[in-house]
Amino acid sequence: MIKPRKLIAGNWKMNGLLKEGRALADELRRRLDGAGAVPFDLVVFPPATLVLPIAELLRGSAIAVGGQDCHPKEKGAYTGDVSAAMLADAGASHVVIGHSERRQDHGETDALVAAKAAAAHAAGLIAIVCVGETRQQRKAGKAGAVVAAQVAGSLPAGATAANTIIAYEPVWAIGTGLTAMPNDVAEVHGLIRRTLNRLVPDAGAVRILYGVHPGSL
Repeated sequence: MIKPRKLIAGNWKMNGLLKEGRALADELRRRLDGAGAVPFDLVVFPPATLVLPIAELLRGSAIAVGGQDCHPKEKGAYTGDVSAAMLADAGASHVVIGHSERRQDHGETDALVAAKAAAAHAAGLIAIVCVGETRQQRKAGKAGAVVAAQVAGSLPAGATAANTIIAYEPVWAIGTGLTAMPNDVAEVHGLIRRTLNRLVPDAGAVRILYGVHPGSL
């Protein structure tokens, strides 16, 4: 089995105006262009307002661009939302789906996450599906069950290693200063892989990340 190529994903969240975004993207490109062969893939996820200009600035480089969320529908009367097709049209190749901030702050369910991932696939985007447990769930010994259920409920039919990546980040480690220990991450990653084995034909090739972190160098 071929080992999946490593991936680094930088989520800018709701940060960055045009001047700042261009400066950061330009610096990233400069550093990678001067680094020679790079043994990993790199994707940045700017705010929706910056996807197009950042994608244009990074065109032809080794850095891909993605969106931070998408609507499950291709188009319609959904004020303020962005479709996967719009992201692809702006130059995105990836999109983050089901980040814990979306799940918690916007009440997104596994079913909605799966619908968004399906929309991403239909638009030709790679969906980075996020999963992770809360501190209370971990203390109660439910971390494994919660994450396995999120993976199973958040993947649409047709998910493969080519169009789907799983990002595990425990909710309690986001913005708290706390970090999961390597053995904890490895344990959950193993559980995710076993869950994928039941759901995805090429599960061994699916890339699993720890977190989708704020991007800066």
